[in-house]
Amino acid sequence: MTRPPTAAQRRVIETADPVTGRLRGTETQLAALVKRGLAFRHPRPPHDHFLTSAGHRIREAVPEAPVRPAPDSGVFTARVGGEEEPPGSGPARRREVHSAWQGLLELRRMTNPDGAVDRPCGWERTHLVRAAALALEAAGHRPAGGDTDGYRVRATPQPEAVAVYAPDARTLADCAATLERAGWQAGEYTEPRTRARYLLASPRRV
Repeated sequence: MTRPPTAAQRRVIETADPVTGRLRGTETQLAALVKRGLAFRHPRPPHDHFLTSAGHRIREAVPEAPVRPAPDSGVFTARVGGEEEPPGSGPARRREVHSAWQGLLELRRMTNPDGAVDRPCGWERTHLVRAAALALEAAGHRPAGGDTDGYRVRATPQPEAVAVYAPDARTLADCAATLERAGWQAGEYTEPRTRARYLLASPRRV
């Protein structure tokens, strides 16, 4: 049985970039994580270190990691719509979203077997709601919040599928087009009880 990471190694894992898994730490700490199979060293300069799937699982399982970070906690979280305390929507937020999206494209390039950036990667398949929300927010769609109508991304009982709601048919169609460009499959459906239209979206595999 593999020994759990040390306290110092766990701190490095906890502070990894939540989207790309990029790590910051001493050479000794990073080398130890690589040896344990929790990180890998990128072959291209500047040879940054990133979490492996096993490293991401440990990071997600950290009990002290907040499920819903405070807006000023410094941890980036994509807007899923309907947050009680949404972050600001000014230039700083737009820069954060752009940076997170570029990081996700780089993660696709590094982890998809063929290096494809037009198809979701493993991280997105295990973080469906956050991944779909990032694609929408990065494309400029407005999330719901406060008195603002906008998209809402929600988990579903179906494997590898999220539901996306929008205030009107045009916005829903625009969200579908954005997700398809980002490598998702999206189809419109109607809820039997409420008759509300929504998208059922899942990451494309080929």
